Parts: sequence; structure tokens; C-alpha cells
Amino acid sequence: MAYWLMKSEPDVFSFDDLIAKTKNGEVEEWHGVRNYAARNNMKAMAVGDQAFFYHSNIGKEIVGVMTIVAQAHPDSTADLNAKGEVVWECVDVQSVKPFPRPVTLAEIKATPELSELELVKLSRLSVSKVSETEWKLLCTMGGL
Repeated sequence: MAYWLMKSEPDVFSFDDLIAKTKNGEVEEWHGVRNYAARNNMKAMAVGDQAFFYHSNIGKEIVGVMTIVAQAHPDSTADLNAKGEVVWECVDVQSVKPFPRPVTLAEIKATPELSELELVKLSRLSVSKVSETEWKLLCTMGGL
């Protein structure tokens, strides 16, 4: 199993929105990503991988855990390129559980053991890798 962090602006799509969809038996297509590194991270994901849900811009905090329920597939919001090919792909996710206590970006940056976290080092990347050690520490910080 691999671990990831995926960002969303909570005023556009929040973790509560994902929880509601999951309760209704729906999945969320993690669409709209237009960065090659982030897309490649999604292409590397496998069903069953876990990801942190990070509220970006407003809050700047990890608020929950979600699971990857479908491997990379064409992003339904993407246009085809000049050759009629799909360039942008995405995965489908469902919520697993909220953090009892959100973990803020300030807390993450203040934790020396997280200095190599891609969220810190590659702050503009919307889909990033998380090591198992980082995952366990962040879960502990969030009360899981």
C-alpha cells in the first residue's frame, strides 16, 4: 500500500462533501488536476492506497483520510489534445474517516520529522507522496 496527500479547496469541494457522497454510496472523481507531476502521482496509485484529504487555501490543514477506489482513468472534465487523445487522468476516491483534530500546515512545518514531506518541499503540488513514517506520524498528530 502507498500513501498520498491530495489537496482541495474546501469552498469548492470539502471533506464533508466527500463524506456525504460516500454515505450515499457514491465515489468522487478527483478531477481537474492540470499538473503533470500530480497526474503522474495519480497514475501511480493503486486501489486500496490511502490518501490524506488536505484543505488548501482555506484552513491549510489535513482533515481526514480517504481511499483510492478506482485506478487512473480519463478525467471527465478534460478536453482532448490535438490528436484526440486524453492527456489528463484522475482516480476515484471515497472517505474513510475524519481526523479527530485537523493537523495544520504550521504544525507540519514545525515538526522536524516532517521536513522532507512533499507538502513542505513541493508546496504547490496538489497530489503528493507521503512515506509510511510520515503517514503514521501525521495520523498520530491528527488523533487517529
